[in-house]
Amino acid sequence: MANLQSSKKDIRRIATRNARNMHVRSRLKTLRGRLSLALAEKDEAGRRASAREFLSAVDKAAKRRVIHPNKANRLKAAVTRHAF
Repeated sequence: MANLQSSKKDIRRIATRNARNMHVRSRLKTLRGRLSLALAEKDEAGRRASAREFLSAVDKAAKRRVIHPNKANRLKAAVTRHAF
């Protein structure tokens, strides 16, 4: 356990940041699953809507550095290749 006040504050800050990042990553996984379902159903409108929502979430996650920008680019390229 930390003894210094600044170390205790760092631990709280890290826990908050970790919870926020896990929420974003979980949302990305959910959106990716919805997109794969839309692709499997061959639903044109649903596929485009799901892809747009997923791409937006990926951009936001990369901007906040939750995921690496190169990973974001890989995900976006794959979705663009299959969904549009």
